[in-house]
Amino acid sequence: MPSPIRLKKIANRIKEDLSELLIYEVEDPRLSGVMVTDVNVDRELYYANIYVSALEGKERSREVLAGLESASGFLRSQLAQTIELRTFPRLRFYWDPTPENADRIEFLIKQLHEEEAAKAAGTDTAENAAADTETEDEEGEE
Repeated sequence: MPSPIRLKKIANRIKEDLSELLIYEVEDPRLSGVMVTDVNVDRELYYANIYVSALEGKERSREVLAGLESASGFLRSQLAQTIELRTFPRLRFYWDPTPENADRIEFLIKQLHEEEAAKAAGTDTAENAAADTETEDEEGEE
């Protein structure tokens, strides 16, 4: 069994080479704009779990995963030629919702900041209005 460091190196190499293959070699229109977000290789080197995402988001997940499954034999053979292993792991593809979740979190944080800025501006306006009222009251008393 390979060490955890070696497994990580193999996973990183698969991620890099697979990303290049998807950009330069694969001509399937279902796989345009696909990003490999992570790769995990099991300890026996039997499976490589590959996590992918696309710019369009979850709407394309079924289409992308179907395209990857149909191209998995080609991808595995191409990767086996460039990465020297006694036996090359089988490729399993999974949808990674992390980029979409990150975008959602960024949107929510931005919304909170805008609301706080609006409240601060509203508070400043209310304080200025209160100060103006106090000034008018003081002038009226004299």
